[in-house]
Amino acid sequence: MSTELDDLTRMLDEVFETAGTAPDFDPTLWKTLTDLGLTRLTGTEDVGGSGGDWTEAAVLLAAAGASAAPAPLAENDLLAGWLADSAGLDPVHAGTVRTVAVLGSDGVAHHVPWARTADLLVLLWPSGDGWRVGQVERTDVDLVEGTNLAGEPRDRVTVDPASRSGVATAGTVARELHLRGALARALAMTGASGRVLDIVVAHTTTRTQFGRPVAAFQAVQHLVADIATHDALGRAATEAAVAAVLTHGFDSTATEFAIAAARSCTGHATATVVRNAHQAMGAIGFTAEHDLHRFTNRLLSWRGEFGSLRSWDDALTSAAAVAGGDGLWELISG
Repeated sequence: MSTELDDLTRMLDEVFETAGTAPDFDPTLWKTLTDLGLTRLTGTEDVGGSGGDWTEAAVLLAAAGASAAPAPLAENDLLAGWLADSAGLDPVHAGTVRTVAVLGSDGVAHHVPWARTADLLVLLWPSGDGWRVGQVERTDVDLVEGTNLAGEPRDRVTVDPASRSGVATAGTVARELHLRGALARALAMTGASGRVLDIVVAHTTTRTQFGRPVAAFQAVQHLVADIATHDALGRAATEAAVAAVLTHGFDSTATEFAIAAARSCTGHATATVVRNAHQAMGAIGFTAEHDLHRFTNRLLSWRGEFGSLRSWDDALTSAAAVAGGDGLWELISG
């Protein structure tokens, strides 16, 4: 990691340390992030962005995941912001909160992240053989509040099809939006997984049982080692996916394969990380006062967003089968 990225990581750790522990949106944190140019990190400067790329975004999302930051960073910048910019919609004022909702033919979008918090919703819906993009105020949609397992807002949004207006957009936009969301969640999962490892190591090395640290017991050592191994695997796969995006963009078989691998690895890692962490920590990890469940519940929730684990496993194996023996290594190596 470069010196600049190291500096960014340290700054983010300090910023997120001030965030609240509740899953509800933190407006004070959002203002701080806006003032630092982080809420539109990858937007171009002409639309009020900071001109960053997925390298910086990866650091930001991992840090946010490691702190369970209650803010729609991926949704505002990498999803809604990107979609609005790609469709040529008017820029918005700094600090505006946006999320994205993909509507069905009935005008309904389910499990929309942070919809109740957003000032504006960027809508994407099928139209004929293509897609259209529009932007509406939150007060102009019907909203039913919901949450994921971690208590984060995941709301149902309904828009009257007759009242929608928007602009036609590229036919590939829906697929790229899905891939962007999938990679964003994988990055957040690496941050949360690393935080779980830190929590477990701190607990098992300081808590004593039968006169010695819990970490001295071989069974506990195996649990912690498996967490570390799966955390490292998910992190490596996700870093490879970011590298593929930077090299090939999203309209690439290599990138789709790399993102599928990242989601498969982080998804399978979640099962081991969550199970072993709670076994090593015992009952204390389930209590409301302890931090562990804030991260394990997010891991379990994020694993199923922007595609289930099974769907990413299927995408991975299908791509490998299509590549065949002659093309598989080239696909893996990018």
